[in-house]
Amino acid sequence: MDKFDVVIIGAGVVGLAVGRAFALSGREVTVIESQSTFGTQISARNSEVIHAGIYYPTDSLKADLCVSGKTQLYDYCKERAIAHKAVGKLIVATDKSEIATLLNYQHQASQNGVTDLSYLSATQLRDSEPELQAVAGLLSPSTGIIDSYELMMNFTADLSNQGATLLYNSTVTGGQLKNTGPIITISGAENCSVQCRLLVNCGGLSAPEIAKKLGIASSLTPPIYFAKGHYYNLSGPSPFSHLVYPLATNAGLGIHSTLNLANQLRFGPDVQWIDKLDYRFDESRKNNFIDAIKRYYPGLDGHALEPSYTGIRPKLVGPNSTPGDFLIQDESQHGHQGLINCYGIESPGLTASMALAEHIVRHCR
Repeated sequence: MDKFDVVIIGAGVVGLAVGRAFALSGREVTVIESQSTFGTQISARNSEVIHAGIYYPTDSLKADLCVSGKTQLYDYCKERAIAHKAVGKLIVATDKSEIATLLNYQHQASQNGVTDLSYLSATQLRDSEPELQAVAGLLSPSTGIIDSYELMMNFTADLSNQGATLLYNSTVTGGQLKNTGPIITISGAENCSVQCRLLVNCGGLSAPEIAKKLGIASSLTPPIYFAKGHYYNLSGPSPFSHLVYPLATNAGLGIHSTLNLANQLRFGPDVQWIDKLDYRFDESRKNNFIDAIKRYYPGLDGHALEPSYTGIRPKLVGPNSTPGDFLIQDESQHGHQGLINCYGIESPGLTASMALAEHIVRHCR
C-alpha cells in the first residue's frame, strides 16, 4: 500500500488553499478531486465577492478568518495580477424601521475589526447611486469582486511548483481510521488504497458523506442543509457602480446585486431548501426576484432579467435558524488521529480561504 504524507479531499477553492499552505510549509501534498477539474461546485457557483467581515459573530471562525483572509486575498491578487476590484458595497435600509439593524451591523463590524464602514443618508445614497431607493445605508469600501477561476488557477500553479500532486476523476469510496493514519480507498482510472499521515476532508457539499465513508460515526457528523440559490443577469448597462445588499436574513444576505469584472449586474441568490443536489433553474421564482429587487431598485424592468445559474450552499443549520459557523473537526472532537473534517464551508469561504488554510496548518504543527 502506498503511503502519502498529506492528502486533501476536494479541489475547490478551500481544498486548493489548504493544500497550497501545507505544500508551502514543506509537506508532501496530494489533492484528490472527484470531478474532471478543480472548483466545479460551490467555488464556481457563487457571487465571487470578497467580503469585509461585517455580519458574523465576534470571535467566530467566519469573522476572524474573513477579516484576515480578505487582506491576504487582496495582497495575493495584487502579487499575482489576478483580476479583482474593490468596488465597495452598499447595505441599504429601504424603510426607517430597518435603520436600527444597519447601526447594529456597523457595531458588529467594528467588533470584528472592520472599521471602515460609513453611514450614508438617503441624500448621500442618491448622490452615489441615483437609481437606488433607500432611506439609509452603510458603505463598505473594502468589499470587492474577484475572478475565482483565476484565483484557483494560481493556487494550482503554486501546488505544482511545490511538487504537489492533483488527482482528478478520483473519488474516495471508503476508508479506515487507524492509529497509524487514515487509509482511504480511491476509485478512478486505477482503484487503489493509500495510507496518509494526515487527511483533510474539504469535500464541500459531500464532506459529511465522505466522513461517514471513512468511519466517522453518524452521531459525530453534523447534518448538512442544502440551500439552493438562483442568479439572474440584468441585460444592458448596470444601473449601479457598487454592490447593493438589502438587510440579511437568517438564511443568507438577501437577493442582492453584484457586479462581475465585465461590469455586468446580476441578482441573487435567493434561498430554496432542497434535499438533494439539483442545479436546475426554476424560472417560476422570477416574480419573487422582481418583488425583492424593486424594494431598492424600483426602476427595474423585469423583462431585462435573464436566468443565469444556480449554486448550492452547505449549511449547518436549517430554515429559520441562526446562521452557523464554520466547523473544523479534529481528533479532539471525533477521536481519530490524522483526520480533519471541514464542514459548512459556505460564504465567506472564498474570502477566508487563505486564512482558513493557515489556521488548519497551524493547528497541525
